[in-house]
Order: sequence, then structure tokens, then C-alpha cells
Amino acid sequence: MRKLLVAALLLLVLLGVLRHRQHLPLQPEPGVLAAEVPVQVDLDHGAQLQRGDVTLTTRAHFDITARVLSRKDYARSTDGELVPLDLALGWGRMSDSAVLDKIDIRQSDRFYYWHVEAFPIPRREIETSSANMHMIPADPDVKRQLDQVRPGQLVHLEGFLVDASRPGGWHWNTSLSRDDTGAGACELIYVERVDAAAP
Repeated sequence: MRKLLVAALLLLVLLGVLRHRQHLPLQPEPGVLAAEVPVQVDLDHGAQLQRGDVTLTTRAHFDITARVLSRKDYARSTDGELVPLDLALGWGRMSDSAVLDKIDIRQSDRFYYWHVEAFPIPRREIETSSANMHMIPADPDVKRQLDQVRPGQLVHLEGFLVDASRPGGWHWNTSLSRDDTGAGACELIYVERVDAAAP
């Protein structure tokens, strides 16, 4: 019995180590990895999708190629079944290691935070060339692909910006702009396609 218990404990430790290694940041060479800004096509009459008791209303088609600045998993949170992870994404000079080496980036409580000692690029460029984005996988395959995404990696996502609501008044709305900051500035993305550059 003791041997079985030790073996199970070792297996859990091994799985934890593998999961940690799976999300270790990559360190790309200096240079802009994602030159283009995200492409958004607003929808006048968006479709409604149902995820359990949550209604998702599509607000815009969304297509982005960006560098993953950070990731935060929320699978065990109250809203983790709907939105299991957030990706902080950067494009333009916010995808360049030479710039990012001078910016401290972290995520917490569904927000993305950055700090600098001295600005490597203008503050407004940091604000408008990066964002925290909430991921709603369209299906289990997309979820598996998102689970493999690592900080430092170049990723291409396609899907829809959505507003989410439940009966009783609960709602979670997406940002429709890359120019906003603070509460309400995050994109809520129903992700239909993930293409991540090989590490």
C-alpha cells in the first residue's frame, strides 16, 4: 500500500513538473514578431451562441496575430469553465524582445499589468499595442491548442468578440477598441481557430 501511495505521489509531482515546463516562456531574438494590428469587423446584427446557461452575442469578427506576453489560467475559478485562460498579447513594437526586456509584465484577477523603470517606447504605444484578452474556446480541440500556448510564442487567433450574459442580469461585455485601458478594456474572444508558431 505504501509503495502505491509513493508511486502516486511521484506521478503527481512529475505531472506538475511537466505542466510547469509546458508553459515556460520562450525567448525570441530581438525584432518585431507581429507587425500588423488586430483586424476587427463589427457586426450590425450578431448571432447568439449558447454555452450552458450563458448566451454569447457576437459583436465583431476578430483576427489577431500577436506575441504572447503572459498567460494566466483560471480553470478553477467560478467563471473558469466559460473562460479558462487569459492571454496578454502584444503586436507592433510590443512583440519585440528588445522592448519587452525593459517592461515587467504580469497578470492577476483578469487584468494585465505592466511596469517600467524608463519607457522603451511611448506609454500610449504600450497601451494601444497590447491587451489582456479573455479566451472562450469554441470546442475541446481549440481548448487543447490554447493549453499549449507559451509566453514568448507567436500566436494567430480567429473568432468573434462577444458579450456574455446569464438570466438574472449577470453580464460580461467585450471591449471593441484597442485604445481603451482599465476596467472593461479587455477583449472577450470566442476562439474558433488557433495557430501557434512552433517553439
